[in-house]
Amino acid sequence: MAQRDEEAVISPTGWVADQARLYEESGGTKGTGVQGVTCLLLDYRGRRTGQLRRTVLIYGRDGDDYLIVASNGGADEHPLWYRNIVDEPDVRLRVGTEERFAARAQTLSAADKARVWPGLVELFAPYADYQAKTDRDIPVVRLRRTQD
Repeated sequence: MAQRDEEAVISPTGWVADQARLYEESGGTKGTGVQGVTCLLLDYRGRRTGQLRRTVLIYGRDGDDYLIVASNGGADEHPLWYRNIVDEPDVRLRVGTEERFAARAQTLSAADKARVWPGLVELFAPYADYQAKTDRDIPVVRLRRTQD
């Protein structure tokens, strides 16, 4: 995936960029939540540019794995980060004060999504509204730690 010292391009969305910078600059002690829900930093490779990119995402847990939701606020298109990790599933995560680590992204099957979806909606209730707004099946992605 990425060299450890490679600089990631932060999301161009204003509040996301501000939060990602705060999260990183504080060593994971600030900027780690949205609306009271914990977030992680996802570093992924741009499928067209090859650039390392960074975004902030709410996460849930399934055992030792992290779960993220490609909701895009209920838009009819998948978020760009999701399209990128489908093409290049090797990513890096920062979760709180833990050092950044390598992970592999995998979209959950329909059965696995059905199992974890209620817990994700309990974690962040707007996910249910986002799914109701679109005909697109909102993907849930498992992030599983790998060896660096």
